[in-house]
Amino acid sequence: MKQKYDVTGMSCAACSARIEKCVSAVRGVSSVNVDLLKNSMTVEYDPLSADDGIVIKAVEKAGYGASVGKSNASEKNQDKKLDAASEILHRLIWSLFFTLLLCYVSMGHMLSLPLPYFLSDPHYAGVTALTELLLTIPVMIINIKYYKNGFRALFHRSPDMDSLIAVGSGASLIYGVYSLYAMMFAYASADHSALHILEGNLYFESVGMILTLITLGKYFETRAKGKTTDAVRALMDLSPAAAVILRDGKEETIPASEVQTGDILIVRAGSTVPADGTITEGNGEINESAITGESIPVFREAGGKVTGATVCVSGWFRMRADKVGADTVLSQIIRMVDEATSSKAPAAKLADRISGIFVPVVMGLSLLTFIIWMILTGDIQAAFSSAVSVLVISCPCALGLATPTAIMV
Repeated sequence: MKQKYDVTGMSCAACSARIEKCVSAVRGVSSVNVDLLKNSMTVEYDPLSADDGIVIKAVEKAGYGASVGKSNASEKNQDKKLDAASEILHRLIWSLFFTLLLCYVSMGHMLSLPLPYFLSDPHYAGVTALTELLLTIPVMIINIKYYKNGFRALFHRSPDMDSLIAVGSGASLIYGVYSLYAMMFAYASADHSALHILEGNLYFESVGMILTLITLGKYFETRAKGKTTDAVRALMDLSPAAAVILRDGKEETIPASEVQTGDILIVRAGSTVPADGTITEGNGEINESAITGESIPVFREAGGKVTGATVCVSGWFRMRADKVGADTVLSQIIRMVDEATSSKAPAAKLADRISGIFVPVVMGLSLLTFIIWMILTGDIQAAFSSAVSVLVISCPCALGLATPTAIMV
């Protein structure tokens, strides 16, 4: 049995690889294919050994959410992506606002920008540091989703890109707060040289910039996801909303979804054929380009076959609905395109396998970087900066998302 599920909580290819691994371990499951771009999963399993509940529990155990996919999932997923893009854009705007203020306070003096005396005078370094902290906190609250998802993934022993963001920016914040306290001690002991050095060790602007740039990337990523599934949505939009049916000798307009096999439908010039069927009376020229690609209309008369989603350019005819709903040619095309976009090319499968171990390797390399720098230089600031750089720069989404996006486009 093959079943499709909607999956929530995925942020990168490491997430989809984790879900595939957990669901594949379920007894009776023969194949699993997780689509990061459409937030969906297709599972083939033996109904005697597994069911929807068992599969969904396996996904939840991995730290994500799942539900049985609906027949109109493509349209719902598109709406979800539009809502997600709007939510991320909202977060991005506010993140930019506070981050620009933060950078102005922390680096404005480098560009000789006008600053209040208590933000530019070295004697008020503690005030400047505290101001930076207060501007950093809103950015973290706005983007708290990264911390929730990232640390949740860590607790499930399946770190993902959000884990890198959470650990990297969180470490920067902790080090910045440590430097702020050290500045207060240096100020209390009148150690101005130490105060000046510590002032340069604040990483609050790094926290804000990391979160803001990642959110900007997420916004572009969400837009890319939406565009790659536009093909399926465009096909769905070809279906007419209404149909004219002949009942008891009278014409009646009904929703096209209510047409049943055997109904007699009336199609006039300019109307879209609502279902696959056979002309019983009349004739007309049909534009079948949506189905066949042929731009020149073809003539159809009594006894001729017509296909749903084609357009009657001229003429008038009655037709008998032979195939409706999921049995129409258009519905089958939509299903095949959807299956094609859900399948993975060898390059995409390789990218997923690499992404599955990418994040743990990166976190290990970050720790190793810190240790090596400490051994070689003994400079905790340089060691910390290098370790955080490894965490932030190493983003698996570039590998796990770009490959399937390029293939789908």
